[in-house]
Amino acid sequence: TLVAVNPDGVQRRLVGDVTQCFERRGFKLIRMKMLQVRESVLAEHYHDLQRKPFYPALISYKSSGPMVAMVWEGHNVVHTSRAMIEDTDAAEAAPGTIRGDFGIHISRNIIYTSDSVERAQREIGLWFQSSELVDWLDRSPHSSILPA
Repeated sequence: TLVAVNPDGVQRRLVGDVTQCFERRGFKLIRMKMLQVRESVLAEHYHDLQRKPFYPALISYKSSGPMVAMVWEGHNVVHTSRAMIEDTDAAEAAPGTIRGDFGIHISRNIIYTSDSVERAQREIGLWFQSSELVDWLDRSPHSSILPA
């Protein structure tokens, strides 16, 4: 799945905390980069939201500073990562979740993650070149026993 630490998360120096949450769940990091996301990539990524009134502010926010994009794999990673980040509105997110612990406001919610396997595949293709994939054998005791 695609996971992206939003500009507010990078500015607040929470990249390590977010990464640690995924590592502790036993997921395998296979891609990671810091980037200033081009508006054209964001427009493609959020094409289904273009008619929403908050769309201009969303694009402005996501392009306001660097983001850290990651690809994680593991058993049920899409569903589990959605549960780990919780509600978009930090005020509604449960303690112990990424947004519950670190989120400040619905418009500054630390993190993005794909909501389906199909969307993850499309989004990973937008954010990463296939040559950026690092495939490695995970031999840690915390690795997922089941295949991705």
